[in-house]
Amino acid sequence: MRSDNETTIWELREAIGAFVAERSWQRFHTPKNLAMSIAIEAAELMELFQWQDTEGASNGPGTQKSNAHVADELADVLIYCFALANREGIDLSAAILAKLGRNAERYPAGCEPR
Repeated sequence: MRSDNETTIWELREAIGAFVAERSWQRFHTPKNLAMSIAIEAAELMELFQWQDTEGASNGPGTQKSNAHVADELADVLIYCFALANREGIDLSAAILAKLGRNAERYPAGCEPR
């Protein structure tokens, strides 16, 4: 497996696009279906932390098996996000950096989180 510092966003987008194309899933990957899938997978990620107190949740589930579940659910969320970006032709790097810039203006360093 390649790590974050060895894989570009473009390579991930290409891999996800190829996976979808190999299964002829393009017709199912409408913006509505992908947005719903992101929300569903995000809910599955939240479920892993559902009954933990704040202290336990901030440290994550903790066990190797639980961390693998978190990684799987987080990967599902991101795969659908990348698929939606592919479908809509959104440049994720540009979108993220632009949003961080707007957020920096809205929430200057040192301000309390909301």
